[in-house]
Amino acid sequence: MGKIKMTTPLVEMDGDEMTRILWKMIKDNLLLPYIDLKTEYYDLGLENRNDTNDQVTIDSANATKKYGVAVKCATITPNAARMSEYNLKEMWKSPNGTIRAMLDGTVFRAPIVVKGIEPCVKNWKKPITLARHAYGDVYKNTEMIIDKPGKAELVYTTEDGVEKRELIHEFSGTGIIQGMHNTDDSIESFARSCFNYALEIKQDLWFATKDTISKKYDHTFKDIFQEIYNKEYKEKFKKCGIKYFYTLIDDAVARVMKAEGGFIWACKNYDGDVMSDMVSSAFGSLAMMTSVLVSPKGYYEYEAAHGTVQRHYYKYLKGEETSTNSVATIFAWTGALHKRGELDGNTELMEFANRLEKATVDTIESGKMTKDLALITSIPNPKVLNSEEFIQEIAKVL
Repeated sequence: MGKIKMTTPLVEMDGDEMTRILWKMIKDNLLLPYIDLKTEYYDLGLENRNDTNDQVTIDSANATKKYGVAVKCATITPNAARMSEYNLKEMWKSPNGTIRAMLDGTVFRAPIVVKGIEPCVKNWKKPITLARHAYGDVYKNTEMIIDKPGKAELVYTTEDGVEKRELIHEFSGTGIIQGMHNTDDSIESFARSCFNYALEIKQDLWFATKDTISKKYDHTFKDIFQEIYNKEYKEKFKKCGIKYFYTLIDDAVARVMKAEGGFIWACKNYDGDVMSDMVSSAFGSLAMMTSVLVSPKGYYEYEAAHGTVQRHYYKYLKGEETSTNSVATIFAWTGALHKRGELDGNTELMEFANRLEKATVDTIESGKMTKDLALITSIPNPKVLNSEEFIQEIAKVL
């Protein structure tokens, strides 16, 4: 059988720890036997980020702008312990944060629904897609330890030297302060990405902030969304038969728990980070969540929504058996391949991506799965497979 040809490369961003091991297994067993795989490869493993002073992360984001579609393995965002473990020059920033800022995108995350893995929330019948703003807020913050009494102020100096000041707090003792920002341009991109995605998948869009408390910061998000919706999307939504509405974040949380799913929930950066973990966990597992960064400029970056599975990696290094769920990483590849095929008019590549997703789901639904799913499945007598066996079983079904 001739391999499926690709006309344009994918940007391939390799990662860290156990997900890096799975990455190679997926390529060797599920992709390379069937596709003449064209990728522009970037090693975003922590050692290489350290060796290149993180230039490799910037290069990979620029390559995504060039080629339009990227697939990314999970990567380490270093803390103090990682500084020592990897002998780092400095505590490098989150690669995801750098890439998201450069691509000016919105992260859309949705659970992979499989029969036999029922959501904890019994009324959730359809997937809930989380749309997370991928710029600013706490992820681009500035922090300061206050070590003695004094006055903290927010100061903004215009280009022509005019100062604006707001008192943050008069400290009578020690404490902490944090400065956050966002830009109208980024919020506008976030809004358009959400509205476009809702039209693409034909689902209602919810947006939630805390504008009653944050009367300028959060209220600006609310106003920009409403203005863009009224001017550019109201009629399109009406024709498509879908709705947009705004609500407070606490009201949204209450509504979500009573809803049946089948909608997009747009959140600011931190809210989206937390709520996507809640939704994915309630649907079954963090390893059963798709994640795609969508830029209004037409760039797409697919990744798993979870981390590098550090605990399993240390077991792997000792030669111990692991049963690591690779579904989200497989779906990162299928999402990127499908989008590459769609943009290039390559139906063979799109069909292959669909078949690989079906083979993955069918494998689980046949009762063959990794340990994390076996612990929560309603399928009787599931067969627990180790990391490699699970991928090999998908290969047989494929």
